[in-house]
Amino acid sequence: MTAMSTDLPSLTVITKSEVDGVITQDRQGVLDTIAATYRAVAADRVVIPHSSFLRFPDRPRDRIIALPAYLGSDEPVAGIKWISSWPGNTESGRARASAVLILNDLDSGFPYAVLESSTISATRTAAGAVLAAERVAGERRAGKVAIIGAGLIAHTCWSILVDTGWEIDELAIYDTVAASAHRFGEAAAHPNIKTTVAASAVDACRDADLVVIATVAAVPHLHDSALLASNPIVLHLSLRDLAPELIVGSVNITDDVGHAVRERTSLHLAELEYGNRDFMHGTLGALLDDPVTFDRSAPVVFSPFGLGVLDIALGRWVHDAVVAGGGGRPIVDFFG
Repeated sequence: MTAMSTDLPSLTVITKSEVDGVITQDRQGVLDTIAATYRAVAADRVVIPHSSFLRFPDRPRDRIIALPAYLGSDEPVAGIKWISSWPGNTESGRARASAVLILNDLDSGFPYAVLESSTISATRTAAGAVLAAERVAGERRAGKVAIIGAGLIAHTCWSILVDTGWEIDELAIYDTVAASAHRFGEAAAHPNIKTTVAASAVDACRDADLVVIATVAAVPHLHDSALLASNPIVLHLSLRDLAPELIVGSVNITDDVGHAVRERTSLHLAELEYGNRDFMHGTLGALLDDPVTFDRSAPVVFSPFGLGVLDIALGRWVHDAVVAGGGGRPIVDFFG
């Protein structure tokens, strides 16, 4: 009888600085990875269980979310993102969200990598949003961009727009914390883009072609129809900002209807209020290669729930690039 191998794999730890280095150097590679993953979702080559939300009875603002997923491909991969959201952190200068990503080898089931994942999480969200904006617009062009919520995801979305060559004339920023909006404006300063800090969300969105909403809102707070009067493309990344009446008056796209129309998102609240999902018009994965053109006589709203398989795919891409460059920290005796 041939003895079975008892060799145990090593575990590679990849830090935030290593992740950031790969992601910022190849924005198009990020977009290509996310687009390929959305196509895999549309082709049903993935397994994406519903996210699990860990909440605390005495800490209603805080939560930790587990997002497991499997991506089927020539080189399949599985894993899980464990991401916390502590809004109060920003008051002490710390990031609101922190995350780790674990990737599992499918031959043995053993985890083979742990990556710091706050950048991966923000980047997969922003990259999917930029893909949606380009798909709807049909070009990399937005005369005016409005940003509501001046946090990490909005920063990442703006960076991807600029780094991938979008033509933008004007940027307007609004945040309930004015200092955050001003810091965003300073960081986003560009010699060819007029940048202003708006006094309200309505002011920021006036005449906008593209609106990015990325706040920490738990319930809808944007009700004024004047927000969307210019029929912009809206990247509703924080999911719970738009009132149901604004949702049903728009063309709505998501990443996965079953995931997004739940957990009291704006889409879910619209379903509860109006009794149907007739306001949903498709998913990004299905629309990427569809020749359909969009009716721009109404706002087009992209509300992605945030599929864990996007983290897995982008994390694997980052891992491979870091290791190929000699990075990462192998822990050879992690499993004993």
